[in-house]
Amino acid sequence: MKVRKAVITAGGWGTRFLPITKTQPKEMLPLVNRPLIQYTVEEAIACGVELVVIIVNAQSKSAIESYFDRSFELEHMLEQKGETKLLAEIRRLSNLVNIRYALQKEPLGLGHAVLTAKNLVGNEPFILLLPDDIFELRQLLLKQMLEVYNRYQGSVIAVKRVSKDEVSRYGIVDCRKVDERIYQVVDLVEKPHPGEAPSNLAIMGRYVLIPAIFKALEETPPGKNQEIQLTDALKRLLPQHPIYAYEFEGERYDAGTPLGWLETTIALALKHPDMGPELRRYLEGLLNNKISQ
Repeated sequence: MKVRKAVITAGGWGTRFLPITKTQPKEMLPLVNRPLIQYTVEEAIACGVELVVIIVNAQSKSAIESYFDRSFELEHMLEQKGETKLLAEIRRLSNLVNIRYALQKEPLGLGHAVLTAKNLVGNEPFILLLPDDIFELRQLLLKQMLEVYNRYQGSVIAVKRVSKDEVSRYGIVDCRKVDERIYQVVDLVEKPHPGEAPSNLAIMGRYVLIPAIFKALEETPPGKNQEIQLTDALKRLLPQHPIYAYEFEGERYDAGTPLGWLETTIALALKHPDMGPELRRYLEGLLNNKISQ
């Protein structure tokens, strides 16, 4: 079955970014010249997705919905001023794709967030994107994961090798290699102790999931902090449905912390054709001044 729908999580409270996230959703923080969430929306669209479901909380819904909705007053003002390029971009935003919103009333874990999208996704496979994770190859990664899904007819998770000291920060897979960069998952462990991790292949924020994941989530008991973890639901799904891991190429940036967000912003800005060269000169000047002091 063709994957026509994508789910993007934006229902967290962004506590690591407080106080700014008291009124501003973390997913609306800018990365260069676009908000964080726009990167994932456009990434999904590039893979042929027809419907994007954004999981929001009561605070984030208004800001995100307004951003992707039409603003007739702004369009009129830009038209009157002859700002044709900006006007075209603003109109493009409201016509990117069909977007629906699912409300997560309580922050009860990633698994709980995904479950709120059940009625909108229905009995179809879907892509799940976590907007904190920004990938260098973006839509190419998803296209490669969809190829794995079509080839093996099973859920697919993006993985990357991490150091032994980092395994306790991620879900980790135990797996066997079936092809170049493709593994069949044998087991999954959520944030294991470094000495107990079955491998160093860590789950990153891109998934292609079959609809059976919703039943697995409904049957998954809450864990630490009464949260329902997606990794636990995938583990429950595994005996009946195969899961594959795709070890992607290229960089992955973590914009989910203030330092990670700053590093991601700089990395993307340096690659921007207009501002990259000037930013590089500015940073080199800063570093040279620091060294000469």
